[in-house]
Amino acid sequence: MNIGDLLETTLPGLGFELADWEMSPRGRTIRVFIDTPEGAAAGVTVEDCAAVSHHLTRLFAVENIDYDRLEVSSPGLDRPLRKLTDFARFIGSEAQLVLREPMEGSRKMKVLLCGVEDDRVLVEHAGAALAIEHHQIERARLVPKLEWRKAK
Repeated sequence: MNIGDLLETTLPGLGFELADWEMSPRGRTIRVFIDTPEGAAAGVTVEDCAAVSHHLTRLFAVENIDYDRLEVSSPGLDRPLRKLTDFARFIGSEAQLVLREPMEGSRKMKVLLCGVEDDRVLVEHAGAALAIEHHQIERARLVPKLEWRKAK
């Protein structure tokens, strides 16, 4: 079983979902990004990251996964979108997409997520509705919403 599959099957039992993971080029650092099923509203705490890190350290020892460093954190405000369920979960949010092939003259586009249909992600871009095949999306991240408040 590869690390991605291991994380996908392990994290739900701990009450989290796998937002993303990566391994350094030499395979010595493993970074795991976790989220709660409720998303940003519930938030991932430092204690959550520590608990998941402790569990994964033991699991990786049992599975003979060799690494030097394990980092566990929340996916951040610019959360990556990988699976169709990610796109469906964040309908109504803005996202930055990088496509494998140019569409509308560009590989990069900022869109509004509108839905998922079969294997396509439905978006609005420059006032036009588009359906993008999921496999054509190379990378996608939420565009953070930042609110500024005036000091009193």
